[in-house]
This record gives sequence, structure tokens and C-alpha cells, in this order.
Amino acid sequence: MRKLFGALTTRGRCFVAAGLAAAACGLLIPEPDLLRVGLLLVVLPLLSAFGAGRARYRLSCVRRVTPARVPAGQPAELTIRLANVSRLRTGLLLAEDTVPYALGSRPRFVLYGIGSAGSKEFRYQVRPDTRGRYTIGPLQVRVADSFGLVSITRSFTSTSTLIVTPRIIPLSRPPIAGNWLGDSEHGRRSIAASGEDDVAPRAYQTGDSLHRVHWRSTARYGELMVRREEQYWRNTASLFLDTRRSAHGLAVSFELAVTAAASIGVHLAGEGFDARLMTDLGEVPRQGTFRDTLLDTLAVIRPSRESGLTLGIDALATAGGQIIAILGLLTAGQARQLAEARRGTAPAIALLLVPGDHEYSQAATAAAAQVLAAAGWRVATVTDSARLAAAWQELHRGSAGGPGAGVPDGAALAGRAAEG
Repeated sequence: MRKLFGALTTRGRCFVAAGLAAAACGLLIPEPDLLRVGLLLVVLPLLSAFGAGRARYRLSCVRRVTPARVPAGQPAELTIRLANVSRLRTGLLLAEDTVPYALGSRPRFVLYGIGSAGSKEFRYQVRPDTRGRYTIGPLQVRVADSFGLVSITRSFTSTSTLIVTPRIIPLSRPPIAGNWLGDSEHGRRSIAASGEDDVAPRAYQTGDSLHRVHWRSTARYGELMVRREEQYWRNTASLFLDTRRSAHGLAVSFELAVTAAASIGVHLAGEGFDARLMTDLGEVPRQGTFRDTLLDTLAVIRPSRESGLTLGIDALATAGGQIIAILGLLTAGQARQLAEARRGTAPAIALLLVPGDHEYSQAATAAAAQVLAAAGWRVATVTDSARLAAAWQELHRGSAGGPGAGVPDGAALAGRAAEG
């Protein structure tokens, strides 16, 4: 009985209240006709609730989100198809989908009955402004009677997953004349086949043959080094993202770093690079293609509590290929440690983010830029997302002269910091 009363709408409860009042007055006056009307008003909502509860509607729900992965600020469309797989025609259905607060209000739809073996389809859009992984659903359907006296809610179990990636900023392709970052049109270069002086060794790993030990590099680095048999640095890259909370401070700086990593990573994937994603916590395991791994990871990445870059630098040192690093606030010591991760003649570039307008941040960024530039890195500084595309072009300007060509932005920043 409690379930029956719980299924009543406001109109149904008013009917019951009016019926009880009329029945009471019919007994007190006494007036048999008024008593009959009162009983009718009480019984009608209860019979509707009983009938709606006994109705065995069998509904199936199929959901689809298009696209399943979307950059922040772009719309995605949800399509829901309800099918009636029972022999009975449904009554009035009120459908409401469960949507996270960040995606807006819950959409509601009215379906005026679905016949046997029939179906109804409805669509709605969401436009997320914040990256993340969102679960949409399940769908809730309220079964109402024709008089609007009863409403029974039933929920499906199926949900949809929407992955909202960082905003992707288009980056221009470097001129073919200066392919310092590599160009698939110019083919791949095998460093191991270029002579003894051009060998780019890596640290010894368990299982490596002792015949591949490079003794000159072993003496230089103070640890056992082996030759890379097939090290193609023109088409391989390691994308390094500094996620340390202490390196960014403000959330704006961290989001800028994530946007930069997503934009550069998508650009590299489009250019056919065999790339890896690394953070200060180490290499991110690949799930599928590099692009899929990159976007799925950056959609949910959060600042880390790591204080140093040791884990990430160790992963960089063993990965090989060219390095593209997106960095927050660095000390000079951390910059020197990162500079040593570059092996042989492989290119290395760094985007230094300036977290805020404080003189300390600018001076520390300038010092880190000078250390990296002195080690043969190309360096550019970025203060906001509008500067990213221009900084990417500056990193390739004069690239025909090799990794050390051009004047890095870090040197200019150092000059401005000294003048201040």
C-alpha cells in the first residue's frame, strides 16, 4: 500500500484527499451520493497506481555518443533509442537522462506511447568546457497513466562514456628546408649505421648482448652503455610533460601545459612520428595508438605531488629519439639533469611555461632556459595558449643550422629579467 501511495502524483494525492473529505461529509450529513463520489475519488487513483505497477512493459535502451572523444568546448551528441519489446502498448512515458553537473541540466522528453515492437529515438547535445571522463546515464523512464494520477519511475543500467580532451591548438608544419625535428619525406636515418662517432648509445638493460657494449660511451658516462642497432631519431620522439604541482602553482599554468602537450602530440601523430608520452612519474603505457593514449591520458591527468624529475628523466634517457619537453618552473640543477637526458645528436626542444608574473618565476625560467640552450637544446617560453603556435614556429626558425641554431627565447627572457 505504501508503494501505491508513493506512486501517486500531486494530482492523484489531491484526488485521494478530496475523496476522503467528501466521504467523511457524506457520512456526517448523511448524503449517500456524496459518499459515492468520495469513494470514487479515492478508488480511482489507487486503481491507476495498481494498474501502472502491474503493467509489464519490456523496454530496451540503446545509447550512442558521437563523437566519443571531443575537445573541450566542442559539442557531442547523445542518441537514445527506446524500443518496446512487449506485446502491450505503453502509456505516456516521461524520459530523463542522468547528466553530470559539468555537462549541463538533465534533458527531459515526453513519449506519447510506444506500440508493440515499436521504438522511439531522441537526441540531445552537450558542450563540455572542462576536460575529463564523464559518465552519462542511466536513463530514467517514468510511466504515467492517462489521467496523470500516477507516475512510476524505472531506470536502465546502460551508460555512455564521454572523454573530453584538452583544447587542441593547430600547429603549423615546419618548412621542409629546415627539418630539425625530422621529416618523414626525407626518410629515416639509422644512427648505428653512420659510423662509430655517430653512435647514440643507451644504458645497458638486462638481456642485452655484451657484444653491443660501447666502451667509449661507458667510460664517458660512468655506466655500462650499449649501441642502438636501429635508432631512428628523425621519426621517433619522446613527449615529456612536467605535471608537478610545485612546478605550476596556479591551475591555469597546469592547464596550459596539458593543452600544449595535447596540441604537440596530435601534431606529431599527424606527421607520422612514432612517439611516446612521458611525465615526471615515468613513461605512460601505450593503449592502442599514440594519439589515443595521449588524448585519453591528458583528459584525466592531474598535478602530481612529485618534487623532482628523476623518474621522468630516467625514462627519457632510455627511450632515445628526439625530445620535446613541456616544463613548468625548473631549478638550474633540474635543468642540467634534464639536459643530460639527451643522447648523441638527437634533437631536443623545450617549452618553458612561466607560472605567473613574479620576478622569481621569470628569473628561474630564464636560468633554466640558459642551461638548456647551452646544452644544445632549442628553447621557447610560453605565457598563455595564444602564444603556443608562435612559440612552435620559433623553435623551428633557423633549424637548418641544427639544434643550436638561433637565439632561444630563454636568452631574451634572461635579458628582460636582468633589466628588471
